[in-house]
Amino acid sequence: MAGERASSGPVRIIGFGEVMTRLATQGRIQLPQAAALDLHVGGAEANVIAALAALGHAAGLVSAIPANPLGDGAWRALSAAGVDLRRSRRAPGRQGLYFLAPGGSLRASEILYDRAGSAFAVFDWSGFDWSAAFEGAEWLHVSGITPALGPSLARATQAAMRAARALGLRISFDGNYRPALWESWDSDPRGILSGLVREADLFFANHRDMALLLGQPFSGDGEARRREAALAGFAAFPNLQWIASTARHVETSDCHRLAARIDTPATGFQTPEIVMPGIVDRIGGGDAFAAGVLHGLLEGEAPERAAALGLALACLKHSVPGDMALFTRADVEGFSGAGTDVKR
Repeated sequence: MAGERASSGPVRIIGFGEVMTRLATQGRIQLPQAAALDLHVGGAEANVIAALAALGHAAGLVSAIPANPLGDGAWRALSAAGVDLRRSRRAPGRQGLYFLAPGGSLRASEILYDRAGSAFAVFDWSGFDWSAAFEGAEWLHVSGITPALGPSLARATQAAMRAARALGLRISFDGNYRPALWESWDSDPRGILSGLVREADLFFANHRDMALLLGQPFSGDGEARRREAALAGFAAFPNLQWIASTARHVETSDCHRLAARIDTPATGFQTPEIVMPGIVDRIGGGDAFAAGVLHGLLEGEAPERAAALGLALACLKHSVPGDMALFTRADVEGFSGAGTDVKR
């Protein structure tokens, strides 16, 4: 089993972030009318690591998961996905929650967070031994959500990234800018995020993220604007080797068009759009894209192939409920975007 394989030896990629419980309304009704909620386990970094474990990578997570029944469920779900949790801790406190009212037709989905004071947020990371946690690993994955949770987690994210760089790990950073989280404390998102991106090799970000970090707009439209933003990012953050993003066009809540892009200092590549009708659940699509790109790069694929694999996994994620994209290599590498009849 994947979980047995992942826990039996060193891990190749490690994520650092909060594991959350999602509570979603049924039948696309709004939260005030809900009489029952569906429960799923997720979290930005956990979604990426679980997807990579499903793809056969030895993948682990550093987190603080509450020692209560909701934490038990989260621990079991990640273990079942094959995630190595030996570096995670069970801690006192509450589980971070978020509530989802899925959209319909021209009504957008709505998310309500209830994560303040969670076990992960209040855990004392100051004495955590990052060097021991990263022993034998090749890659660290983090996102901008974790440092947005407060000053102690901003410091912890920086400590993790600096330790990883000192040990020679490659680092991926997903911008995941969440204004409400940053605005809940006396924060400096541009300064903090810029310091973290300086440590990264791979940055998941689009032109809007780069404009936030660099304090400048980018001209043009479409691919030209993204290339201009990427070049500015490579100039500002010399450790970066890749910048990856998606371009999404929303027609209705059930039908989106999605393309993937990856830039290097030398060139940029953007895939054709794929139309996704009949969307089941778009939450976690960005994390699936990140996992697919990381899968390609971990396998030594060329950047354009990594982008295509990221797009494939992102599209597949839209076909299943929940936050996690637990698909096999055969699913991702055989994805065509054309739809298929029943597999028999």
